[in-house]
Amino acid sequence: MDISKHVLLIGPGQMDETDISDFESKHYSFLGEQKTVLRIGTSGPAVIVIHEAYGFTPTLARFCRWLNVAGLQVYAPILFGRADATNREKRSLARFVSLCVSREFSLFANGHSSPIVEWLKPLCRRAHQECGGRGVGVIGMCLTGGFALSMAVEASVISSVLAQPGLPVHAHSAIDVSRTDLGTIRERIEAEGLEVLGYRFHGDQICRAERFETLQKALGSGFKPRVIMDESANPSGTMAKANRPPHSVFTGDLIDEPGQPTREAANEVIAFFRSHLC
Repeated sequence: MDISKHVLLIGPGQMDETDISDFESKHYSFLGEQKTVLRIGTSGPAVIVIHEAYGFTPTLARFCRWLNVAGLQVYAPILFGRADATNREKRSLARFVSLCVSREFSLFANGHSSPIVEWLKPLCRRAHQECGGRGVGVIGMCLTGGFALSMAVEASVISSVLAQPGLPVHAHSAIDVSRTDLGTIRERIEAEGLEVLGYRFHGDQICRAERFETLQKALGSGFKPRVIMDESANPSGTMAKANRPPHSVFTGDLIDEPGQPTREAANEVIAFFRSHLC
């Protein structure tokens, strides 16, 4: 499918917006664990948006609003950090250490899906029940990028987007998905035409080219990689301030101007979800 034909132009947003009064905070309990989910939208099929290692931030809220304006309902589960948009896009050693010892995340394991995915799967089913439509879409970013692939074993998930998947840490050609899950996903690609989009910056040192090569080998024609040149990143973004190559395609390193490659990538993702879900 040529999803470029379905590109949706979306209006400008404010990068420093912390007011999320347009979101509804709800609590969902699965597998004996309760988590907060920020929701926006009252009609249309559901998209699960999983935040980066920074938590829920102003730029993630902006991305969620774009999806909502396009006629989609957004469920943004809060896996860590504050359940608002005051989380800063800043690297934190304390956060990294807490994630390392958490039982919900597998930061270093090769070929192993993080346990938190088992909580996210029933969230997908619930969102489908609440919103209807053909199914739900999922996008994971950075630390959670690979979650969107693992979650595709859930039948209600019919479109997945991997934004700069960053796990496993320090094993750049590996992916955080079990062999069993990969087998199920390949079956869905062959039987149902499931498509998985992947985005990364060319010089990204967290999500490197080797990881996309592994994904391509594992998923074949079902994986659609997109690589954005580094010079297209926001010069005022988080990574640029740290003098590092860009990383966050749809949040901190996105340039919110029409015609910009990162903005067009966001348009493409929105069109991808609409074409599959609506």
